[in-house]
Amino acid sequence: MIEVQEITKQYGEKVVLDKVGMQFNRGKITSLIGGNGAGKSTLLSIISRLLSQDGGVVLVDEKNITEYKSKMLAQRLSILKQSNHIRLKLTVRELVSFGRFPYSQEKLTKEDIKMVDRAIDFLNLKEIEHSYIDELSGGQKQRAYMAMVVAQDTEYILLDEPLNNLDMKHSVQTMKIMRKLADELGKTIIIVLHDINFASHYSDYIVALKNGKIIYHDTTENIIQEDVLKDVFDINIKICEFDSKRICNYF
Repeated sequence: MIEVQEITKQYGEKVVLDKVGMQFNRGKITSLIGGNGAGKSTLLSIISRLLSQDGGVVLVDEKNITEYKSKMLAQRLSILKQSNHIRLKLTVRELVSFGRFPYSQEKLTKEDIKMVDRAIDFLNLKEIEHSYIDELSGGQKQRAYMAMVVAQDTEYILLDEPLNNLDMKHSVQTMKIMRKLADELGKTIIIVLHDINFASHYSDYIVALKNGKIIYHDTTENIIQEDVLKDVFDINIKICEFDSKRICNYF
């Protein structure tokens, strides 16, 4: 389980996170929602140790994240950031293989190759696995990076706006894959989403941040309420139901 306790982060006079504390449910998808500057991506970066907090503690399986050696942490937790830039001339398969680095370094074992193949199949990349990353569309690149994270095969997966650059079809495919990873493989997924309808349809839990504080943390059903969402986003959102799922209309 991942737990954050009294996490604070400040840049000059601006408080980005203000004593944030919560637990993330194991084997479930938790979406972080909120307006720009709410602190979502900062929280994700601190949980993954890409960014240091000013105060508070992050626990992964009851152990302070600062006590993990980098290799061991990379076998427990993976993250996909918003911006990914690799300047090397790599094929999709070579990029995905990087996900196995925490286990076998540069020499892939049969198990590593099996995990790379599975990740490529998961993200429907078989047809382009030998294409170079710099020749792909934005959506194809995003799926390739996600496959790298899947190949890393960590219990905890952190995703910062993974639907960026994806069209509707591939956004749906990506979220279905996340659902499959949670339901069939027991992965714990924490995901920053701007599209409230994807959060509504695919999340088990939703955490709403505003001005650096968690203002709501509950099941998806209890968060996707008109009064709650108005408080989070400061706009009126009309909610209707379709196939037992709540759809948000904010246009």
